[in-house]
Amino acid sequence: MNEVSSGKRTLWSRAADMAAKAPPERNRYVDFLRAFSILAVVIGHWLVAAPYMKDGAVQGGHLLGILPWSQWLTWGFQVMPLFFLVGGFSNGMSWAANRRSNGSYSDWFVNRIQRLINPVLPLFLIWTLFALFGTVLGVERRVVALAAQLALIPVWFLSVYLIVSALVPYTHRVWKRYGLASFWMLVAGAILVDLLSIRFGVPHINFANFAFVWLAVHQLGYAWGDGHFASPAKAALWGAGGLIALGLLVGLGPYPVAMIGVPGSDLSNSMPPTLALLALGIAQTGIALALEPAARRMLESARLWTGVVLVNGMIMTIYLWHLTAFVLVLVIAWLMGGVGLNVAPGSGAWWMARPLWFGLYLIALTPLIMLFAGFEQARRTEKDRPAPQIPTWRRLIALLLICIGLAATAAISIASPMGVTGVRLWVVALPFIGTALAGFGPAYDLSQRLR
Repeated sequence: MNEVSSGKRTLWSRAADMAAKAPPERNRYVDFLRAFSILAVVIGHWLVAAPYMKDGAVQGGHLLGILPWSQWLTWGFQVMPLFFLVGGFSNGMSWAANRRSNGSYSDWFVNRIQRLINPVLPLFLIWTLFALFGTVLGVERRVVALAAQLALIPVWFLSVYLIVSALVPYTHRVWKRYGLASFWMLVAGAILVDLLSIRFGVPHINFANFAFVWLAVHQLGYAWGDGHFASPAKAALWGAGGLIALGLLVGLGPYPVAMIGVPGSDLSNSMPPTLALLALGIAQTGIALALEPAARRMLESARLWTGVVLVNGMIMTIYLWHLTAFVLVLVIAWLMGGVGLNVAPGSGAWWMARPLWFGLYLIALTPLIMLFAGFEQARRTEKDRPAPQIPTWRRLIALLLICIGLAATAAISIASPMGVTGVRLWVVALPFIGTALAGFGPAYDLSQRLR
């Protein structure tokens, strides 16, 4: 038995052990939706990016701009609403359990954020080194910046999700007091923001919908946890209502068909999110929860449940590194004279080649998962130090620094067009400083050793 097959068996056996230990009351469908949503994002990213060779240089083609009909596919592949729905369910259950055990907000806050930010730090380091040495070795700065920005696109989502998670004690309290009215208040806020932004042209107000839209979907996760969607018929009505609203907003309103940004489009439904994306989130919530009873019966299969556990154990690693794998394959193809990149994106030959390219992406992604999944799977043990009781002001500053760093990474890239290093060191430093202030991470560990 070779080492590769042995490694695979080890991973599977570990997942099988974890799957067998899952308490019977655990809602396996939550884990399934989490894995499904992230894998759909990965497949969507690999599909929509359509690079090709022109005049000896690689051009960054975008499938949605090349084939307008493909924009309808985003109604299925834009599944970030499902992730926020699952987040609302999980965060609500976790926070309620923390309250019942008289746990502190500091412990809860640090543990939730640590699980999200730990896998990001090695990604930052690797791409910082790439940008630094690429610049030193004379690689064109535009190419370095493009590669780094493409590979680090996934981190934008974490900056939003971290803030949504940090607000759980407040949003959960509002949910317990007002129920679904808290959801509709956020919907009203999203409507007002889009009205001010699109109809009256108020600048920058549309960024408020990062809060209104995603918090609204997160509230639906609380509703799910409290049994508001226990009836499949009721959930199906929500799904139908969301689809009807989405159809009206796109058909009669100003919103584009695509649920992600399209090059050249005046309005993006995702950056920042719009009322149309919220309608999609309502539709996906209703459809997903209408299917829950059947899906939970399906997940009684030990093999399928083990697969879900396996994917969930490395889900953030897959999400964070899948575009790095894409870039690696692209660079190798370019170094080989542009092999496979001379096919026109969207053509029949291009579609026929997708399975081969996806296979190459998976081959490139597998060693990255093996190398970096440990950062995600690390958990506190009883012999580890407890989460430090840090003051509120320090928590807030830590959260802001981490989120600003992540958002800036996705928006402007860590690679700099100026300077000696070719790296925006302040962007790279912010998440590390934030984790140190929050009481975990390598910077914190170093400071503890130096005391």
